[in-house]
Amino acid sequence: MTEAATDATAATGATAAAGATRAVAAVDLGATSGRVMIGRVGDGILELESVARFPNGPVAGPDGLHWDFSALYGHIVEGLREAFRREPGITSIGIDSWAVDYGLVSGGRLVAEPFHYRDERTADGVERVHARVPFAELYRRNGLQFLPFNTVYQFAVEEGVDDADAALLIPDLVAFLLTGRRVAERTNASTTGLVRVDTGEWDLDLLDRLGLPASVLPGLIDPGEVVGTVQGDLADALGATTPVIAVGSHDTASAVVAVPMTDAATAAYISCGTWGLVGVELDAPLVTDAAREAGFTNEGGVDGRIRFLQNVAGLWLLSESIRAWEADDGAAIDLPSLLDAAAAVTGEVALFDANDPRLSAPGDMPERIAAVLAETGAAVPRDRAALTRSIVESIAAAFADAVRTAGELTGRALEVVHIVGGGSLNRLLCQATADRTGLPVLAGPVEATALGNVLVQARAHGWCGPDATLEDLRARVAESVPLERYAPRGDAR
Repeated sequence: MTEAATDATAATGATAAAGATRAVAAVDLGATSGRVMIGRVGDGILELESVARFPNGPVAGPDGLHWDFSALYGHIVEGLREAFRREPGITSIGIDSWAVDYGLVSGGRLVAEPFHYRDERTADGVERVHARVPFAELYRRNGLQFLPFNTVYQFAVEEGVDDADAALLIPDLVAFLLTGRRVAERTNASTTGLVRVDTGEWDLDLLDRLGLPASVLPGLIDPGEVVGTVQGDLADALGATTPVIAVGSHDTASAVVAVPMTDAATAAYISCGTWGLVGVELDAPLVTDAAREAGFTNEGGVDGRIRFLQNVAGLWLLSESIRAWEADDGAAIDLPSLLDAAAAVTGEVALFDANDPRLSAPGDMPERIAAVLAETGAAVPRDRAALTRSIVESIAAAFADAVRTAGELTGRALEVVHIVGGGSLNRLLCQATADRTGLPVLAGPVEATALGNVLVQARAHGWCGPDATLEDLRARVAESVPLERYAPRGDAR
């Protein structure tokens, strides 16, 4: 058992009794929705029960785009109360969320609602950072693909950061409100641009060169460590001072834990939701000029692994299009029927660059896609089914390009692509990805992020056997979750 596992067991009094089924709570927060789930683990048992699901999204304020974190935290608390009502024996809580965004804390309180990563303010931050540290050097230091909303660029234009006691990434902010302890979980911290890719520690020299205060950054901890125990009124409501255990708190880090790869050296993964995170798992970072120019990032994974991946536009393009159509119709659109109609479209499919930055902000997505297509001289689809097919195929083309580039950069002969997350339910997307990569696609699990969250907690308690490895956790997923296989169609590529 690891030191972290010993800490967790000591904090809860839990034992890995033979044949026992144990329960934990997983708080899983995405950019469009959140959920609280009960995870149950036992001999031959790995299952999830959905307790609460709630919306999440940007809110326009007078100074820009924010998250309604107060409402989000309220949903989390109510979800945890319901989880403990259903399962009083819950042994711990784990929290994961999207990356890069943070809340400023002063005097033990959140100063203001956190900014949304799609807010336009970060454009100035990019200029300020790169004027002092050119991007090529920045990449060698932090290993991150250029994304204009990375935390380092947000900090550069954050007016309140100098006056704050702490800047806490979203899952760390939730953990702080639950336990009163300020920490930074390492996998999520690795997405900020402020952690050295070679050491996994805060880059104090970079902070100094950028004129940013290191004092607001809390100590780093690893997945499996105990953050603290639930305090105050919530502890009374739950009937227990339950520990909060750090998991792979970047949702992709948790999702990759639950990718059922039997051989990570020959597999690519796509964690597909609002974004598509396309990559491979490495033991050490790859920060070559070729990797930088290809737009690949090196993010921290559980057990010190490296998530070598590219952020690709995911189902955001489709969900925003549907939102626009529903606003026009004043009625909900049935997604399965729309995808069936899209699959039936014949003839040449118009493709566009799914990663075009003009498609990254909220708004009338169908009109913007039509404009991008028109610029290339492609025929703009005339109906929704045809445009949906164009969207799905363009996403799949971007996925295929990222998979191919990942193989080339790492020198790996990739043999299979795993798609996890909500995108694994999109049969049209899975088949298009198989066709365009020329590789079989294994789809599932849908709730990979929550499963990875649960499994890291379970291992910390010693429920997965002595010295369970990441491969052992993935084997549990492969044994417990049915996967759907999509074979590539040679003529479609």
